[in-house]
Amino acid sequence: MIDILTYNDLLEIGENERDRMEFVLKAIKEHKTSRDYLLAVDAEMYYKHQNPTIMRCQKFIYNQMGKAVPDVWSPNNKIASNWYNYFTTQAVSYLLGNGVTFGEKEQTKERLGKDFDKKVQDAATAAKNGGVGFGVWNYDHLEVFSLTEFVPLYDEDDGGLKAGIRFWQVDDNKPLRATMYELDGYTDYIKRASEDMEILKDKRAYTQIVRTSEVEGETILDGENYPGFPIVPLWNVNKQSDLVGNRGTIDAYDLMVSGLINNVSDGEFIYWIIKGCGGMDMLDDARFIEQLKLTHVAHASADDDTASVDAHNVSVEFEATAEALDRLTEQLYADFMALKVQDISAGNKTATEITAAYEPINQKTDQFEYCVTEFI
Repeated sequence: MIDILTYNDLLEIGENERDRMEFVLKAIKEHKTSRDYLLAVDAEMYYKHQNPTIMRCQKFIYNQMGKAVPDVWSPNNKIASNWYNYFTTQAVSYLLGNGVTFGEKEQTKERLGKDFDKKVQDAATAAKNGGVGFGVWNYDHLEVFSLTEFVPLYDEDDGGLKAGIRFWQVDDNKPLRATMYELDGYTDYIKRASEDMEILKDKRAYTQIVRTSEVEGETILDGENYPGFPIVPLWNVNKQSDLVGNRGTIDAYDLMVSGLINNVSDGEFIYWIIKGCGGMDMLDDARFIEQLKLTHVAHASADDDTASVDAHNVSVEFEATAEALDRLTEQLYADFMALKVQDISAGNKTATEITAAYEPINQKTDQFEYCVTEFI
């Protein structure tokens, strides 16, 4: 059973640094095995035009001993569609593509950093993928953490985000870096291979007054923290990833396209009928087919004119497959509540028909707009 750690667990530890470092390692480990983290990792793969479901899929066949072995003969193309990236990017761009406006208080936006609009889009994409993204206020600009790099520590009493751990590691043989964010400052940790975790930089305030000199270098004179925790979650609708409920349809589409290409490459289900070779057993059959696939040559017995080898094939029902793909496409547009550009680009469309085509994405982004507004 996974033990999801909370802010209350952190408070119980106290200020013992060794206990706190053990807590950091445990929190990262538990987080990386949680359902939400694993779903966010997969969602980011779909977003990057990769389908982890078909990438992990291995084709098997049964040998003459009845044992399942990897199929290394038949084609195994794994074709991933870009539907998830398309629908996610469309929704984020539709809502935030023109940036955020503050009306009469537009000067407020100037204080949020030059790349504020882009960072909000990044946070929205992270929320679409993982169900939640995290905005980090760093003195004079916004930064964004995704669920795949940040362990949120929520308060068990009010559910608020009161602490968190950002972690990153370039490779398994490289040091693990982590930063613990708390209400009263943040601490940097490092864990090198085969060594215990240690403090890289002691806890310090979020804003600091620094004096720099050639003799002393940088000296922190003073610092202060914010009145609240400077990391704010941006939740997706229903606090869940957009991949939930849509993964099966995307996988079905990708598997069907991959299967269609594999079947064409495999000669459309070729099989052989061997006549006049009643003395062959199952082992002989397996060796015969293996040799046939290797050399594409079959030898019939010269002593028996009745011996022959005939190739047969089952044609792929292309029309049926194409119809199924069309239905899956329509299902994806409906489930993602996306705008189908073809519905408004065709000629002779009335204003009512164009308005109706926009209605699903309007409803979807209206729900998400509440989440973004609360975040900002």
